[in-house]
Amino acid sequence: MASDRVSGTEGYAEEAEALVKQYERLSFADVHGQVLHLIPTAPGRVLDIGSGTGRDAAAFATMGHEVVAVEPTAEMRTRAAALHTSRRIEWLDDSLPNLTLLTKRGESFDVVMLTAVWMHLDPQQRQQAMPRVAGFVRRGGVMIFTLRHGPVPVGRRMFDVSAGETIQLAGAEGFGLTLKLENQVGLFGRTDVSWTRLAFSNEV
Repeated sequence: MASDRVSGTEGYAEEAEALVKQYERLSFADVHGQVLHLIPTAPGRVLDIGSGTGRDAAAFATMGHEVVAVEPTAEMRTRAAALHTSRRIEWLDDSLPNLTLLTKRGESFDVVMLTAVWMHLDPQQRQQAMPRVAGFVRRGGVMIFTLRHGPVPVGRRMFDVSAGETIQLAGAEGFGLTLKLENQVGLFGRTDVSWTRLAFSNEV
């Protein structure tokens, strides 16, 4: 699957080297400290959709989890695999909204993570993707979204995405909201961009 044919990945291949340096400067705890309490302490299975440079996948692996890291941009995925060599990480070339390869495998996970990914999908794609994403969460698992709000970088494909729409889509799949943090600024070193954190459980 060529990365330039996957909608939402525009600009990432060309900027892969710079993005690796940018993203890897921040630790997992720096970025995700407010949701760490939602991550199981016992070893489990984690699905990191849009894993980018692999920083988060590597952190999950260090915690003892088995990780499937989905990244459709080859230039990002190969750098991530070279940088983070844990045997607990499987790197997978697949993409939203269908996640075709992963769906065929019929697997389930304790944690499904989408960090700065959802805004790359247009409204129709988000509606199409939510049942797929929700279907990967095993009973009692957690689904965590980090939504981006702000200016679109040149050459990227992004859309406005709201907490309300995301909550509604998740609710239609039987997931209840367990965490909502809005208007977070500076999470990824950007003061002109704000973020919303949403976590969902299928036991609510």
